[in-house]
Amino acid sequence: MPADTESSDSSTEEFEPREPLGRVRVVYLGPVAPHWDVVSESGPPELTEAFKERVLARLVLLPPHDPQFRRNRERVVRDAERERLALEWDLGVPEEMEV
Repeated sequence: MPADTESSDSSTEEFEPREPLGRVRVVYLGPVAPHWDVVSESGPPELTEAFKERVLARLVLLPPHDPQFRRNRERVVRDAERERLALEWDLGVPEEMEV
């Protein structure tokens, strides 16, 4: 049964919070394209630039009220978690009004 013990230990380690490698803010610029900007506040430039390219590719033509935005926002959030980036959204409206 030692194999079971090892697998439970490794699954526990997967969910332990780890220190973010960087900090990124996604900013809605308004209704006229380009709609979005991604601002790197800290972290390795190569990591944050690659993340920025992926975010802009997902959001390029989507304003926050578009239904596709919600799906793509979740993809961006998961991508940030994978890359260990702290992610902040600035949609230009108070958080309780966000989509």
